[in-house]
Amino acid sequence: MELIDIGCNLTHDSFDDDREQVLERAREAGVVQMVVTGASADGSTKALELARSFPGELFATAGVHPHHADEFDDETEALICDLVSHHGVVAVGETGLDYFRDFSPRPAQKESFQRHMDIAAATGQPMFLHMRDAHDDFHAMLKPMRDKLSNVVVHCFTGDREQMRDYLDLDCHIGITGWICDERRGTHMLEFLGEIPDNRLMVETDAPYLKPRNLRPRVKAHRNEPQWLPWIVNTIAEATGKPAEAIAEQTTANARQFFRLPSLEQA
Repeated sequence: MELIDIGCNLTHDSFDDDREQVLERAREAGVVQMVVTGASADGSTKALELARSFPGELFATAGVHPHHADEFDDETEALICDLVSHHGVVAVGETGLDYFRDFSPRPAQKESFQRHMDIAAATGQPMFLHMRDAHDDFHAMLKPMRDKLSNVVVHCFTGDREQMRDYLDLDCHIGITGWICDERRGTHMLEFLGEIPDNRLMVETDAPYLKPRNLRPRVKAHRNEPQWLPWIVNTIAEATGKPAEAIAEQTTANARQFFRLPSLEQA
């Protein structure tokens, strides 16, 4: 299987001592391209730097996670606008709303989210979005902007069936992580994964977070890695009754089209 991890936080300091070995393990597992998430001003800059070190294999997003929304100011906006103009940056984000933690005040989250959407509308870049426990406000803000935006993915989707349908109705893609491999909280999604249209599904690890809990043999380390993306694909296959190879082929094609990534021959 050839897979694309559409969301991994490879600039996280937990990878500082063995980042190249992490990439090699991912290659050995069939993960041929990865999108490195930019979740802050500094993180987005580092994501682009890392992508430039592995052209054709790594790509970057540029944005500010809602946890850091209160840090988003005019200077940050100018930086994001500059970053998304560079080759190797393939989406605006990570941005959105997160009411589960409320690490930033909700008004600041909304303002940051809107300003990111304005950047995406002006540049034509795809959007890499985060939503947790904020569906009503998130959907209400996204809906009137949707026609002005190009491709949109609700990454690391953890919501219910009706929320998923709301995003599909807005012609969004859905990013699935190892959340579905967690018997404590992700099993509700297994019932409706098959309702995601084939051309709207993408897969991601969100490494170093959300390590699949169904890894066998068990892995003691808490850190997630892109090498375990196949476990997510296999879990989707078991839930939907579709061959894992077909899911891999389709999600890889979707990611290439969504982010406008080169094929391996072109890279």
